[in-house]
Amino acid sequence: MIILHADTNHPILLKKLAEAGHHNIEAYEQSREETLQNQHLYDGIVIRSRYTIDKEFIDAAPNLKFIARVGAGLENIDVPYAEKNGITLFSAPEGNMNAVGEHTLGMLLSLFNKLNKADKEVKEGLWHREENRGIELDGRTVGIIGYGNMGKAFAKKLRGFDAEVLCYDIKENVGDKNVRQVDLDEFYEKVDVVSLHTPWTEETHQMVNNEFIGKFKKPFWFINTARGKNVVTEDLVAAIKDGRVLGAGLDVLEYEKASFESLFANKKNVAISAAEPLPEAMRELMFLPNVILSPHVAGWTVESHKRLASVIASKITSKFGLGEEQKEAPLRTDF
Repeated sequence: MIILHADTNHPILLKKLAEAGHHNIEAYEQSREETLQNQHLYDGIVIRSRYTIDKEFIDAAPNLKFIARVGAGLENIDVPYAEKNGITLFSAPEGNMNAVGEHTLGMLLSLFNKLNKADKEVKEGLWHREENRGIELDGRTVGIIGYGNMGKAFAKKLRGFDAEVLCYDIKENVGDKNVRQVDLDEFYEKVDVVSLHTPWTEETHQMVNNEFIGKFKKPFWFINTARGKNVVTEDLVAAIKDGRVLGAGLDVLEYEKASFESLFANKKNVAISAAEPLPEAMRELMFLPNVILSPHVAGWTVESHKRLASVIASKITSKFGLGEEQKEAPLRTDF
């Protein structure tokens, strides 16, 4: 098959596909419009998040057999329309789940021990020991919302701590040896930490808002390594300022582009468009001492770079390997 690669990935992806007899077309600088003009030539496309694959794109690709996203979610793809057209969809949540689990734990421990604040102060010549006294994870209750690949990876990392780990998921019976599944009432009552591991869907869009935060019985720490648009930043900032949220670790932001590229047009004073001021809530978030931010890199490690590419290559070649029959492949949308 002729496979278009819209984004760069680890070289192992190209190598494995070539070994299976497929022809790779590297189009990393090619615009979406340029791709559309020649999309009828390709049997498959491999993408991260550079552009959206919608009805227009799919209609221009009558020979398209699969779309592979080298990442966890499929929100930049019109999944129902692709399925309707018999296109197989691949994603690779297994590829970066360990990286996300480690990053989530790192953010939580950094918040608990005020490492970002302490680091900044020491570099400025300040030696504030009492003001940087931390707290411990042992004895606390960690709540995970969304118990797919990423949630499970985080729960596994928590096994070395004497902490209770709960999860809430819309699917039943997903609990395991690392977590106890509970209903929302128990979740709201008990947790000290909320870690979000849900995809971005109609149901999860802006789910973390003032109403959601108000249901918790006690102030909590909040970590989001999932999707930024699941959170109303303005409501989160207000909750941090009035103490309902004790602090936040955010690897993803509401104001990100769908491509996950830079939030800023140049420095940190303006948003994506130079004519569009950075939202006030984002400005406040950037200067709160009990907030840690990272640029959507939770799953972005040296190891996951290779693993993601390897997982996608294996899924493609398992279904479309040289000389093999095309058999039905499951749609991977779990997070």
